[in-house]
Amino acid sequence: MGPKRIRREMGGAEKERLKKRQEALIKSQANSMLRYVTITETPKLDEVLEDETIEDVEDDIIHTDEDEENLDMTQNMNNNKSDGGGGSESKRETGNKDEEEKMDGVKEYQISGDVDDPGNWKKVDNRMRDFLVEKGPTMRLPIDYHFPRDHVGRCFSHSSYTREIRNGEKQDRQWLVYSKVKDKFFCFCCKLFTQDRNASQIATSGYNDWRNLSKMLKEHEKSHKHIICMTQWIELEVRLKTNQTIDKHIQEEVNKEKQYWRDVLLRIVALVKGLAKQNMAFRGRSDKIRVAGNGNFLGMIEVFADFDEVMKEHIRRIETHETRYHYLSYKIQNELIEMLGSEIKKMILKKIRCAKYYSVILDCTPDISNTEQMSLVIRCVDISETSPKIEEFFLTFLVTKDKTGEGLFGTLQDVLADLGLSIDDIRGQGYDNGSNMKGKHKGVQKRLLEINPRAVYTPCGCHSLNLALSDIACSSDIAVLFFGVVQRIYCLFSSSTNNCDIFKEIVNGITVKPFSQTRWESRINSIKAIRFQAPKIREALFYLADNSDNPKTRSEAESLAMSDTHRIGNFEFVFGMIIWYELLFVVNKVSKILQSEDMDIDIAIAQVKGLVSFFKDYRETGFQKAKREAERIATEMEIDPMFSKKAKRPTKRKQFYGEEPDKVGEVVVLTPEEDFRINYFIKIVDQGLVSLETRFDQLQGYEKTFGFLFDFKKLKLAEDDKLMVSCANLEVFLKHGNCSDIDGDDLFLELKLLRGGLPEGITKAAGILEFLKRRESCYPNTWTAYRIMMTIPVSVASAERSFSKLKLIKSYLRSSMSQERLNGLSMLSIERDMAEKLD
Repeated sequence: MGPKRIRREMGGAEKERLKKRQEALIKSQANSMLRYVTITETPKLDEVLEDETIEDVEDDIIHTDEDEENLDMTQNMNNNKSDGGGGSESKRETGNKDEEEKMDGVKEYQISGDVDDPGNWKKVDNRMRDFLVEKGPTMRLPIDYHFPRDHVGRCFSHSSYTREIRNGEKQDRQWLVYSKVKDKFFCFCCKLFTQDRNASQIATSGYNDWRNLSKMLKEHEKSHKHIICMTQWIELEVRLKTNQTIDKHIQEEVNKEKQYWRDVLLRIVALVKGLAKQNMAFRGRSDKIRVAGNGNFLGMIEVFADFDEVMKEHIRRIETHETRYHYLSYKIQNELIEMLGSEIKKMILKKIRCAKYYSVILDCTPDISNTEQMSLVIRCVDISETSPKIEEFFLTFLVTKDKTGEGLFGTLQDVLADLGLSIDDIRGQGYDNGSNMKGKHKGVQKRLLEINPRAVYTPCGCHSLNLALSDIACSSDIAVLFFGVVQRIYCLFSSSTNNCDIFKEIVNGITVKPFSQTRWESRINSIKAIRFQAPKIREALFYLADNSDNPKTRSEAESLAMSDTHRIGNFEFVFGMIIWYELLFVVNKVSKILQSEDMDIDIAIAQVKGLVSFFKDYRETGFQKAKREAERIATEMEIDPMFSKKAKRPTKRKQFYGEEPDKVGEVVVLTPEEDFRINYFIKIVDQGLVSLETRFDQLQGYEKTFGFLFDFKKLKLAEDDKLMVSCANLEVFLKHGNCSDIDGDDLFLELKLLRGGLPEGITKAAGILEFLKRRESCYPNTWTAYRIMMTIPVSVASAERSFSKLKLIKSYLRSSMSQERLNGLSMLSIERDMAEKLD
């Protein structure tokens, strides 16, 4: 055996030096990923969102052999350097190729402080020198900038940037740069190229002797050292522009690697956007390439590699372990989803701030994990485009634990503050008819009105129509039985596959639909299938009653087909079917119109008035028309078109003291047809009129306030006195404390002038708003009044539509999804048009 090796332990000083070298290596590689992307400026208000994705960049992609060796020494200390490359390794790609090359240097060299300030240039190495020369001298401060003064009152001046020679010509001192950090000026070329340790202050620590400034500048620009440094600056600048530097080949390889990673990130970002817009799941059972069940994201990457050389090379590097940073992990997916969602949110917030006035639309629903999600939708008039347009933007889903009016309002206040939106600019609020939302004492709308009385509340028009239909359906016992039969028909044919097959074979048309109290279109869809297929459905019921092996099915089918009171072949059922279909058809059409995103209150009021007018006309003439149609269908079904004579059970009324007993002759006996008309047809139509009047009284109030702005034809014919009163009332309506959105007197004068200057083809509010967009400075009060009027919401259909996306994104298999990922995917899916505009 050879001599025993003695393992030498490192001393404390050696360990300390090793630790410092490791920390220096890690620090030198921080933010180096930014060299492969271009970062554009973002609004100051959203810098917080950017901080989370900029400060976490960890690893560079290109390492020298020495870096790799040192990195292996520190591998045990850096467990976070996993296969996915922790932190936010990717940033968005912007601009065309020329702009990318121009902006490469801006983020290629990182120093503490502002890189544009020469006061932060402490130690200038070759890499920093190349970077600053390619970037050029610092942009000068504005001409109106006030430089700080010393104790005597002297300061730097913009005139120092110009040199005047003897013949009167003036030359720009491009080499002169000013530092705001140190309140000193430097020579750009001498600061970068001087090698003399005894160089002047202007080339090292900066010069601020303002009294001798002019003398110092004249002496310095004539000095031999300055001229040498200027020559070196100019030569290096030319070489960099023509790629003729000493490390030309190395630089070409670096640029090639940059372009490679740009191309990889471009495809990854495009794939994330595509999957998010289609509401598809990203991950599978495995997170590895070329493994079965690795999900849609990695699966599509493999498909890309079959046709795309960039991704083919990328996967080759991963499989041969040439790179440890592939940017395909779930962390990168989450980061890209969050970044893309936040970019869309910034675009939306920019439009909302430009519009100034906005309305909030809220609605709540439980998700698949039984978490209450509240959808926040903002409605405003988008004036950032050439033509103004009413828009409803989805912003976020909010987890709500306190479902009371106080809790929901607190959540709304917090999210508006986080988004930087002023609660004083709210001019409308739209919710459903829940008590915690519309409550007059403790609801969300009441609490918001206490802070901002101009945030008028509008109950959802579609919910109100649905509640009106519920009132109508519950107003008559015959109507209750009618919808019960409709539901029983659906349950019978959907209870088994055999019954469903028989329905398809005999009817072969629209399938029967279930009845629901909350779904807006459920009633019309459930009746439509029976209204146009009643004879064939009856035939299918007879077939089930004669041939079904299930006793329950036979009994139910026979009851629906042959029972005197609960059968589809009853003439009263057919008559009621015609009445309900005609009523529900008109109500559904109005509901569809109110669900439009660009619906404004003048059109909504006109639609509700038209619906009320239809009910009134139908009350007078609808019975006979429905009777003729019912008789035609009854003939096809081979049933007797006669009203059944039912013996009415006599009722006894309690007699009070001193009251005369009822006389037999005073009891009016109605024919079956008259009884059906009065106690069924007239009753449900009258209930409909009452419900429409009471549930849409808020819209009638808006007509009194904004009615003179709805129709320009009426505005032209309006008398000056009435118009003046209307303008004054609108000023009071839009006034809170001492602040008012408009001036009533000025609005009156503007409208008088507008009546004569508006083109004849423009009559509606949307057209007037587009006309005013180009002349807003001439009609400021009119411009504001129309924008506020069109900001008021009509329905919460946009919030309801966001719930459809919620159910597609957060499904049973994705129920553990985080809230941040949910909001990012929802933003990309719901606002997909804006996602297409992302660079």
